[in-house]
Amino acid sequence: MIDYYSAFSEYLTQQKANSANTRESYLRDTMFFLEYLSTLGAAPLEADEAVLQQFVDHLYELKRSPTTISRNLASVRCFYKFLVFRGLMDYNPAKGIKLEKAEKKLPQVLSGDEIELLLAQPDITEPKGCRDKAMLELLYATGIRASELINLNLKDINLRSGVLYCKGAKGIRSIPVYPSAVVAVSDYIYRMRGLITAPESGNALFVNLNGGRLTRQGFWKIVKSYAASAGITKEITPHTLRHSFALHLLENGASVKDIQTMMGHADISSTQVYVQLLDSHVKQVYNDCHPKAKLG
Repeated sequence: MIDYYSAFSEYLTQQKANSANTRESYLRDTMFFLEYLSTLGAAPLEADEAVLQQFVDHLYELKRSPTTISRNLASVRCFYKFLVFRGLMDYNPAKGIKLEKAEKKLPQVLSGDEIELLLAQPDITEPKGCRDKAMLELLYATGIRASELINLNLKDINLRSGVLYCKGAKGIRSIPVYPSAVVAVSDYIYRMRGLITAPESGNALFVNLNGGRLTRQGFWKIVKSYAASAGITKEITPHTLRHSFALHLLENGASVKDIQTMMGHADISSTQVYVQLLDSHVKQVYNDCHPKAKLG
C-alpha cells in the first residue's frame, strides 16, 4: 500500500520550489483531507469531484474561514497534481472545484502613534526587553515576515551600512534599515545577546531565554503582550507590523514596485492591496475630520 503522505512530502521537497512554511501547510492540510477520506471509507484514488465538493462543504460546516478553506483546497489540488504526476490518476478531481467568492477584508494596520506606543513598551535595561525592542524595530523597519525574522543570522544584517539581507522563497533581498532600528539591534547584539546565548544558539540573531532560536509562536506571544500593555485594542499579529510598514511607505510616497521588492512579493497584485488600503484610510480620515462630512 502506498504511503501517500510520505510520497507527497518527498514530491514537495524535490519537485516544488516552495518555502518550508508552505510545504508544512500543504502536508498538514493533506493529512486532514486523508483523515476525512478515511472517515468515508474512501481511498484517495477513488475520490471524484463529488467527494472533493463534499470535503469543501465539510470545511464550511466546521466554520473554517474562507482563507483557510482556500488554502486547504490549494493543498488538495497540489496533492492530486502529484498523483497525476506519478501516473496514479488520469485527472485532477480537485481542479474543477470552485469556492464561493468571499469579500476580501483589508489588512489591519497600526497608526504612527500606535507604532510608537508599541515600540516604547520593552524594557531595554534587561535582556528580554532589549531583544524584543530590536525585533519589533527591525520588523517595522523592513516589513519582513515573522518567519523571516526568526530565521535571521548575525551575518544577515550589516549594521555599519544599515542593510538587512533577508533570504526568502525567491532569493535574497536587500532592505534598508532606519537608524533607530540599527541602534536597537546593535544594542541587543553587543550588550545583551551574550547574556542569553547557549552552545545551541549558533549564529541565530534572535534567541529565546534558553538560548535556542526563537519560534514564530514565541514571537507572536511577544507582540500580543506588548500590544496589550500599550493599550492597543486592535487585534494584531506580527503580520500587522508588515502591513503597517507597507501602508506607511505608500502614504509617504514610495512606489508600489519598490514596496513589492522590499516585501518579497512574487506578484505585484499582492502589494496593490495596500493601494486599496490607502484609499480606504484616506476616505476614513476625510469622513472623520472634514467638518462638512460630519454634518451628513
